[in-house]
Amino acid sequence: MAIAFRHTAGFGRRMEYWIIGRMLKEGLDVYVPLVDDFGIDAIIRKSDNSFIEVQIKARSSSVIPGDAALFAAIVHPEMRPNYYFVFYAERMEAMWIMSSEEFIREAAQNKNGKNVGKRGIWFNGKRKGKAEGEYSEHSHPRFDKYKSTDFSRFREVSGLVLMSDVGDEEDAS
Repeated sequence: MAIAFRHTAGFGRRMEYWIIGRMLKEGLDVYVPLVDDFGIDAIIRKSDNSFIEVQIKARSSSVIPGDAALFAAIVHPEMRPNYYFVFYAERMEAMWIMSSEEFIREAAQNKNGKNVGKRGIWFNGKRKGKAEGEYSEHSHPRFDKYKSTDFSRFREVSGLVLMSDVGDEEDAS
């Protein structure tokens, strides 16, 4: 039975807010645009008052076996400065964070067909267990440098403002 569109669209939005909530919990200064016209799901303020734009992509645990961390048909024609992707695979409980430049370098770009020009990246593989004959998914080691359990990567990119720092400044005045 196919998953209803409403469920899949709702899953994506729920995951965006869940990930944004995690960012806020880690103290990042995060803003959410009202309209998603440019592939921007969250905006993070940096210490110099410039911003990082973030697109969040998530895969449900109900996708077919082997596709837990397959992110396909992504419109991203050219490198965007200060633009990042957060990829989350629910079944693998895994997250990867990549800059626009890294994504373009690592992703495959469709050369023909209905998705020509769109990009895709497959963070996982699958292997069949010898004893039980069941498939298990694993993260490709080549992507380990992007794998993350938190959002420290954003703090490393030009000293992001932590909400606790903002509170300290306000208390001092």
